[in-house]
Order: sequence, then C-alpha cells, then structure tokens
Amino acid sequence: MNLLALLLAPLAAADTAPPRGIPTSTVCYEVFVRSFFDSDGDGIGDLNGLTQKLGYIEDLGARCIWLMPVAESPSYHGYDVTDYYRVEPDFGTNEDFKRFVGEAHRRGIRVLVDLVLNHISSEHPSFQAALRDSASPYRSWFLWSRTPGPKNQWGGDNWHRSPVRDEYYYGFFWRGMPDLNFETAAVREEAKRVARYWLEEMKVDGFRLDAIRHLFEDGAQTANVPATHTYLREFTSYLRGIAPNSFTIGEVWDSTPALLAYYPDQLDAYFAFEVSDAILDAVRLGSAAKLFPAVIRAQRDLPAGRWSPFLRNHDQTRTLTALRGDVAGARLAATLLLTFPGLPFVYYGEEIGMTGDKPDPRLRTPMQWSRAPGAGFTRGTPWERLQPDSLTATVEAAEADSTSLLHLHRRLIRLRAETPAVGAGELVPLETGHDAVAAYLRRVPGETRAVLVILNLGTAPVAGVTVTSGDRVLPAGRYTPRRLLGAVTSAAPLRVGPDGRIRGWVPLRTLAPRQGAVLELK
Repeated sequence: MNLLALLLAPLAAADTAPPRGIPTSTVCYEVFVRSFFDSDGDGIGDLNGLTQKLGYIEDLGARCIWLMPVAESPSYHGYDVTDYYRVEPDFGTNEDFKRFVGEAHRRGIRVLVDLVLNHISSEHPSFQAALRDSASPYRSWFLWSRTPGPKNQWGGDNWHRSPVRDEYYYGFFWRGMPDLNFETAAVREEAKRVARYWLEEMKVDGFRLDAIRHLFEDGAQTANVPATHTYLREFTSYLRGIAPNSFTIGEVWDSTPALLAYYPDQLDAYFAFEVSDAILDAVRLGSAAKLFPAVIRAQRDLPAGRWSPFLRNHDQTRTLTALRGDVAGARLAATLLLTFPGLPFVYYGEEIGMTGDKPDPRLRTPMQWSRAPGAGFTRGTPWERLQPDSLTATVEAAEADSTSLLHLHRRLIRLRAETPAVGAGELVPLETGHDAVAAYLRRVPGETRAVLVILNLGTAPVAGVTVTSGDRVLPAGRYTPRRLLGAVTSAAPLRVGPDGRIRGWVPLRTLAPRQGAVLELK
C-alpha cells in the first residue's frame, strides 16, 4: 500500500471515546529509581531522592511517571518480586512511597508502577513453600514437570531443574523468575489483590503490565494465547470497578497485528514497538521511505490514547548509542517522537543524550546530573559504574546550552501540551518527492489551524522541496506559516483550493542536513 493509500484508508470506527486517565497531550517519563538520585549517600537511588528531583521532571514537562519495579526484590532490577506489598528497602519505605506519590500529585503528575504478574522471584515465600513441600497449597501456583521439556525459540531452557527433588519448574525468562500458573484461580485473585493494594493503599494512578503477552502458555505457544486475552478482560473489568480513572499500559513486544488482538477491551494502551523501530531506522538510514506505515496503521486501528510511541526503554540500546553518537540524529528522533500521535514515553536520561548498550545494567546506569563526583547522583560510590561520558552529558551542561537536547525536549513537550493539533490531532503524511525529507501535518479535522513538520533526515542540504497531499487535508483558504520550532527565518504562504488539497507548495527554500522545522498554519 503506498503512502497516499495509507492516508486515505478509513479510521477504525470502534471505541473512539477518549481513554480513561491520560490525554495524548501528556508525555510520560520512565524512571529507574535505583539510578535516578541517591538522597542518603549509599550509592543507590531512592524514593526520597526521586521526590527531591520531581521539580526537574516537572520542568521537563512530563505529567506522568512510569516507575520500573519498586516492590521488594533480591535483584538490582526488581522484576523478580519477593513481596508485592512492600517497597524495596533499598528505595525506602512504603511511607516514603506514599509521600512521593502525594508530592507528584501536588504537581499534577500521575504515577504508574511496573506490575509484574507473569512471574515472581524464586526466593518468594510461596515458591519456596511449593518447592520444598509437594503437598503445599502453593504447588498449583507454579508449573512443574518430571522432564525438562523442549528448548525455547532461542535455544534456551524454559524448564529449570529443582534444587530439591527430581523435577523441573517453568520460568520463561530465567531460573530465578518462576512463572505463576494463571490457570489457578487463587493466582488470578491474588493478582487482583495486589493491584487493588497499589491503587487504594499506595494511591498510584495505574500500571505498566510487564511481559503481559506471556501470562498463559498453551503447549509450544508461549505468547498471545486466548486465555491471556480472557483474563485481561476480567482483570481490566475489576480495575475499572475499584478505580474507574486508573490507567493500564501493556508490554506486548510484538508486531502491530499481534498488538491489535488485545484491543479494544484489554487494558488501556500498548507500547508501539514498530513505531519506535521505524523512527530509529528512518534517522539511522536518513530515509523517510519506511517511516509512516507503522504509525498510520496504529492511528487507523487504535484511538490515539491507546498506543504509545517511544524511542528506547530499559531493555534497549540507548538512542545516542544506537545512532553512533549522532546528536543531530537524536534531535530528529526526539522531534519525530514528540510530534507523532499517541501517548509518548521518554526513558530517563534520553533527554540529555545519555549512552548505554547491553548488558542490561549498562542500559540503566545512574542519571548524570553534574560533573561532581558520582555525576551528582550520589555522595558515595554509585551502585553501577558510570558511563564514559558522565562528565560531559549532564543535566548541568545541558541547562547551560540553549541548543541542547534537554532544551529541545522541553520545547517539544511544551508545544505538545499547548498546541491541540500536536497534542490531539491526527497525522497526515505528505509527499515530498525526496527520500530524505519527511513531511506531515498534525490537524484536528474541521479546524482552520494545523501544524506542519518537515525534516531533512539526510546528511546533505536539500532545496526546493515540493509538498503534495491527497484531497481534503485542509479547509480551503490561504494559510500563513508561523515558526514553532527550528532555524527558520521565513516560510512561504499556502493556498488550499476547494478540494482541500496541497499542490506544489514549497514551504522552505532550503533544508539544512539533519534539521527541519515545525510550522503552524493558520
């Protein structure tokens, strides 16, 4: 399907009501508490430190925070929980968490927490009881076998030998994280109790559901099985009954068609992994040829508040590392993300150009606040070695540079919040006739104002780029461009005829390499 055919394909008619909770003009900020700010000098970030830095998040413009796991866990990452009702002691206490949430709410910032339902820690008391006593009531909470079972699709083991008796237990991700058996009613009910506790007692605004596509297994099929969809409908109905304004977003790391199987009645939103890949690929290759299909599919099939684009998360090579240090490319990627539809998420440190690559701890290194010892993150020894650029890629340095990536993020996030076409409008891709140039409108149908985003993804300047559209993209009339972002001194006016079509418009004489502009048309 070509670009204009994608553009003209009808939007899905189902469920056009706004989602519960979070408007698309909002930007959410992903935080790893262990790495954000250490308030007591032990080298580990904590909740009191995060509370102290809420002003920074507020100034960035984010009005939603997603916290990676904060429940008690024996690991650094927290995805293997030992107590769902207690905050990880390294981070503080339950009361510290409640104070953090209260202060975030005072600033108008929602709080989402990672809810890990697929598996628990092998040190969790329920698993230890089931492991050591074959008559334990917790035996049915887990999956057991007398044989090791087949290798998984990566050639690894999902079945792990018991250290106690001649049997195996199932753990999709790792032997230290045995999967919970959601065929057991008591497990399903406990998941609801945990969610209720965090909503009612800890006052969170919702959840990011980790590894949610793996909740049930069916033989060799380990993801997206019908029973998972059935339970998520039940789980979502339960949450709506106790907290009607809560918000849930699922990690369905898969193709868009697989994601759509969870729509419309399971959770509120889903991460758009294909859109993330499309943005990074377009910037990396300097080509807009494959930029739009993923976002148009998501826009066509899902209301804007029900899918979330992002650049990177805690499992992926950071943007600047993926782009091999190309700061101009990182600026383009941020501009695309924050002017695209959907509910965008930004991973902590991306806004200052932090670097990081596998293994996972190197993707989650301490936030680089300043040139001070410990990067201003701690007075002690950081829990994880700092990145090599920790003296240069800092908040302190970015604050002093008006052209920094941090200031660009702030401007884009403010633009999104203050400009309805960007915050809530649909995306209309435009033809430019130039592979390196991406151009699109953000518009609210029927409005006489729209926003044009035009970006040169290539490494050479381009001149005289002509913009063309299909029918009925704008109401007829004469439009005057006004610069919202970018090094633009003037732009040519636009005339739109009765068919609502843009024809042969050259908005800018030249586009510098790896740069662009955001223009309001009114």
